[in-house]
Parts: sequence; structure tokens; C-alpha cells
Amino acid sequence: MENENVDVLIIGAGPSGAVSAAYLHKQGLKVKVVEKSKFPRFVIGESLLPRCMDHFEEVGLLEALKAKNFEVKGGARFMRGEKICNFDFSKKYTEGWDWTWQVPRADFDKTLTDELTKWGVDIAFEQEVVAVEFVGSDSTTTIKDAEGNLSTVSAKHIVDSSGHGRVLPRLLDLDKPSEIPKHSSIFTHVKDTKRPEGREGTIITFDIVSLETWLWVIPFSNGYTSIGYVGPTEYLESFEGNKTQKLQEMMKLSDYYYNRFEGLEYEFEPKIIKNIAKSVKKLYGDGFVLTGNSAEFLDPVFSSGVTFATESSLVAAKLIAKQLKGETVDWESDYAKHMKKGVEVFSTYVKEWYTGNLQTIFFDSNENPVIKSQICAVLAGYVWDQSNPFVKNHHRLVKTVAHIAEMEKEGS
Repeated sequence: MENENVDVLIIGAGPSGAVSAAYLHKQGLKVKVVEKSKFPRFVIGESLLPRCMDHFEEVGLLEALKAKNFEVKGGARFMRGEKICNFDFSKKYTEGWDWTWQVPRADFDKTLTDELTKWGVDIAFEQEVVAVEFVGSDSTTTIKDAEGNLSTVSAKHIVDSSGHGRVLPRLLDLDKPSEIPKHSSIFTHVKDTKRPEGREGTIITFDIVSLETWLWVIPFSNGYTSIGYVGPTEYLESFEGNKTQKLQEMMKLSDYYYNRFEGLEYEFEPKIIKNIAKSVKKLYGDGFVLTGNSAEFLDPVFSSGVTFATESSLVAAKLIAKQLKGETVDWESDYAKHMKKGVEVFSTYVKEWYTGNLQTIFFDSNENPVIKSQICAVLAGYVWDQSNPFVKNHHRLVKTVAHIAEMEKEGS
């Protein structure tokens, strides 16, 4: 059986794998990326956050992405009945990017891999990881190609960027239940032929139809729009019919968007992801690291997935490069604790969204611009800024502000 030797093996060629590959390649390391799918391929996670723009810029992938003219995302809109809350990233507390993109991931991810291929990065598509063995920190990974042929790759380090495929968590028994409530999603794309002119037609919107159920609307620059519902798993399963009929029926829940999407043909049969949130027992081990969705995934409500993917993959790549140069690396402090800090912040916001506390703040008629700018920085992905009270005191502050808002409403 053929064997190949590399410095770093990266599993998965999405944004997480691309950022790791770009950084490590520029450090002069021999990198191989293996990807189970053939690109372009559909994947969910189409709304980015400004924080990830820092990552793409740092590793040299930003200009290739800019050339594609993806839909610019300058903020986000949350709606609940007649109430509307707009967040403008240019008014956030933390300094950083004021915009990002809404992207069809098939095009976005292929842009990244095409650019890496131009650089000479070895990316092997339709290659499935079927086994991994470790001897100390050195690994031997068995890979099966589309024809069923087996080969092996020996590597000094593995980066698992396999996303929802969760290769190493599955093979190494690293999965554990998430503390986030069990929610599922159902989604598709439509050709948005009734799209309004101007900003109304391009802004990403979250339409809340009940405390735990909401619709996303993500317009793309190519004329298509991603639509999807998130809600309690049992509730989504209560809708009858096939997947298309389920989503068509659910679209009636949105008074605001029903007419815009009524009668439009779905570009593909709606897809369902059950019990979205994922967690793991550990983020790294001797000779491997988990990045992106292969490690933790919370909930789509604040579009944090790609940002955590690129943050974790860049931090991991930097530590791997140091380690392979013989420098001492503290994976617990510099990787696990760093990532957990960000995950804990967003986890609080997701949990408090579904308790209703965050919704109380969003739709409070007595809007506080300082508080809003601080929350806006969190929603832009700057969840490691300890100078932001809504980052540093996230466990306490959301509850406190929501309680005050409720008391003021009762007193008025």
C-alpha cells in the first residue's frame, strides 16, 4: 500500500482547513489536505462574521475572495412581529472589520481551494479518512479514494477540519453531548425573483416566529437566497409531509416573508440537520488538533460557525508551526483555553437567546446605544475582547440587563 510522508495532514478543505493550509504552507511546511467531497459542494454556514476577515487577510486569501463580489454583510436584522432590531457592524464597540460577506458556500469554498492549488498546496478530493493510528505524536492515516483504493499518509501532526463530518471525534471517541438545547434546522435555496430593490433585498434577517423558532433569510449576490428554519427538534418533526412540504408549511409562519417566497421553486430538496449543537471531550491530543465544527458547534442563530472555524484553525496552525520548529508549545493554555473563552461567550448568547433574555434586550423600546454597541461587537465575532463588558461579564450581564428592561416595562 502506497505511503506518503508530510509534515501536516489536514482533514477537510473548507474555510478551516484552507486557513490552516495557507498559513502552514507559507511557513515552508509540507502540507497535504484530504477532502471527502468533490468541490464545488453544498454546505451550510453561509453567513460570515467580520472577525473571520482578519484571518483570511492574515494568511493571504482575502484578495481572491474579494474578486468574487459576494454579497456584503454590514450587519444583521432581527425581527419579532412588528418589532425590529438592526445591528450595524460599523457601530460596534471593538475595533476591527465593519463588514463581511453572505456567501454560497459551494462557490466560496472552491475559491479558497482554487487559490491554494495555485500556490502549490496539495489538495486531494474524494479521499475519505477511514482509520488513524498514533505512535507518540506521529500518525499514520489510512485513506480510501473514490474507487475504493487504500493508501496511507504519515504525518507529524493532524488538523481535523472536517466540519460536520467530525472525523477524529468519531474515530477516537471524542464526542460528548452539548449543553445547548436540542434544535434542528431545515433549509434550501430559492431563486429570489421577488427580491425588493435596495438594502431590503440584500440584508440578512432573522425572523423570530416564537421563542425558540426562527427563520433565516440570507440573500446572495448571484440572485439566490438561502432560507431555513431553526427550532426545537420535536417541533420541526411535527410538520407533516416530505421535506419540501414541511418547509413550505413552515414558511407560512412568517408574516413578513411568506409572500416573497410563496410559489418559488426550491433549488434542491430541503436538507435537515438534527440536533445541531456538538461538543467534544478535548480539543487536542498528542499529534492532533480539532478545529471548527469538528470540535464545537453551537447554533446558527448568530452565524458563529465559520468564525470559530477560522479562528481555531489559524491559532492551531501557528502552534503547529512553532512545535515543528522545536519550540515549546502549551496547547492547553494557548489553544484549548483560548478557544473555550470564545465558545463560552457565544454559548451564553445562544442560551440566553432561547431563554428570551437576549430577545428582551434586542427588542427593548428603550434602546441603550452603549449596550447595543457592545453586544454588536460580540455579534461581529470579537468575543476575545476582554475590555468589552458583554464579553468579560457575559454570564451575568445579559441576565441583568434583560431583568432591568423587564422591570422598566412593567413600571411604565
